[in-house]
Amino acid sequence: QVQLVESGGGLAQGGGSLRLSCAASGRTVSTYAMGWFRQAPGKEREFVAAHRWRAGITYYADYSDSVKGRFTISRDNAKNMVYLQMNSLKPEDTAVYYCAAEPTGYSSDYDVPTTYTYWGQGTQVTVSS
Repeated sequence: QVQLVESGGGLAQGGGSLRLSCAASGRTVSTYAMGWFRQAPGKEREFVAAHRWRAGITYYADYSDSVKGRFTISRDNAKNMVYLQMNSLKPEDTAVYYCAAEPTGYSSDYDVPTTYTYWGQGTQVTVSS
């Protein structure tokens, strides 16, 4: 079993930055695919970013209000940690942010929530205008 705990959320002004952390315990997640998702009130959970260690590829959401270019996913395998650096925050980024882990690291459906086996409890990010 893997436990994931997110931290680093809070209130930020538009244009500001936050760094979310995801601490994994129970097993090393160094070879797992790790993802970040978010869910705003009344909306479905949506993909934000993912990193597939085995493929050495990082992915970012590419929807109309894209996070690409503003958010960066990174990981520190020595610490069993995953991060999401969020810059140039917008009010539309307000949501609960979740960290997720996919054990095989091989799935290409990195942007699909059901791909991931383990989830954290989420951390709230609120961006004011």
